[in-house]
Amino acid sequence: MALKRTLLALASAALLAGCASLTPDGGAKDMADAAAPSLNAIGVQQASVATATTAQTQEAVNQLLNQSPLTMDNAVRIALLNNPSLHSSMAQLRISESERVQAATLPNPHFSFMRAVEGDKVMIERALGINVFGLLALPWRSQWAGQQHEIAKLQAAQSVIRIAADTRKAWISAVAAQQTAQYAAQAKLAAEAAGELARRLARVGNWSKLNQAKEQAMLADAATSQSRAENTAFAEREKLIRLLGLWGDQTQFKLPDRLPNLPKEVMDSKDLEARALAQRLDVRAAAQQSGDVARSLGYVRATGFINALDLRLIRETTTDQTTGDKEKLRGWEIELPIPIFDWGGAANARAQATYMQSVAQVRASAINARSEAREAWHSYRTAHDVAKHYRDEIVPLRKFINDENLLRYNGMLIGVFDLLTDTRTNIMAVSASIDALRDFWLIETDLQTALTGTSPGGMAGLSAAPAAGGEAKPH
Repeated sequence: MALKRTLLALASAALLAGCASLTPDGGAKDMADAAAPSLNAIGVQQASVATATTAQTQEAVNQLLNQSPLTMDNAVRIALLNNPSLHSSMAQLRISESERVQAATLPNPHFSFMRAVEGDKVMIERALGINVFGLLALPWRSQWAGQQHEIAKLQAAQSVIRIAADTRKAWISAVAAQQTAQYAAQAKLAAEAAGELARRLARVGNWSKLNQAKEQAMLADAATSQSRAENTAFAEREKLIRLLGLWGDQTQFKLPDRLPNLPKEVMDSKDLEARALAQRLDVRAAAQQSGDVARSLGYVRATGFINALDLRLIRETTTDQTTGDKEKLRGWEIELPIPIFDWGGAANARAQATYMQSVAQVRASAINARSEAREAWHSYRTAHDVAKHYRDEIVPLRKFINDENLLRYNGMLIGVFDLLTDTRTNIMAVSASIDALRDFWLIETDLQTALTGTSPGGMAGLSAAPAAGGEAKPH
């Protein structure tokens, strides 16, 4: 009776711990809630994440593509619906939930049957066994798997944020490259006009062959720059297409003609590090992982040298084939390992080292988050100041110079080659301003990611710009 009561108590405790079941979305809603603050920070509102490619997903993607031109926010929405790598991360989240439910499921009992013959006697043994240690460990294993599933949600949310940030940056680079290619084409047209004029003047003897060669060299450089700019625009567009998960006719979407303007207000540096520590998902995941490892130390110590316990209920029947007499035997059997060689010292040492490793990872995550927040904000302010300087100073000044030279050309105070050279310089200044604006939006994305999401990895930097004045050089 005492054994029966013990078994009933174990079964009741195990049932309470084993009532887990699969959720309809596999934890996708919780993951989306964790990623929402970072998505909102980069301007994406009410974005949904698809777990697989379905007809409904493709319909939603096509609706977003039909809203031409493709905006930055719509590009991110398409990526969250259609990116294959993100579908893989969501499948991993479902796997994690399956492991959580499996860990909380009662272990199956074992049934064994034996028939043996000895002379005139036939012995039949039936046994029903269960892993008692598995029942005892079920609450802890269920809790541990649940904690791992929560960490998996944070990791999946980080994947969502990375895909969103990468898509946003790819869209920025694609639009900027397209705009730069357009200005490179204009620069080539100016070089072609100068080259044709130099050829005609040289033909009638009004222009030296040296000056003609210089103009032809400028044309060759402009043609090379245009080819490189067009190839860059094509490559950046293809990178965006890969992130969007598009193929076929879907790849024929139209991008805007220019990047968004600089924001009117600039983010301040108040509480940058505190925000990063409080909101960064990688910091939260590392802290939660360390706490889970700390809670597991007690279990490892308790089960260091006894990690198995089987209970079997046995019923044995022996039949005499001559007389037909039967002998019945009932009983139970317990099997557990004898701690002769392994007293759990290695397991305890491993658990302790794992905990110290997790503590170091938390510290590293916090240090990286604080440093990345400072670095991203400094790059953000520098990029904003550079882009603003181009917008308010360099480009207007180059336009003023170009307009003044046009007036002087109309008054026959300067020659056509001086005007064309100045036009090429003006185009280069505009192209440099596009690069500066692109750098700002790339770095702004890294800043938002570093503050509210996860580590942005290799953060975007400021590109080197050609000189704003003087003789035009190939861009």
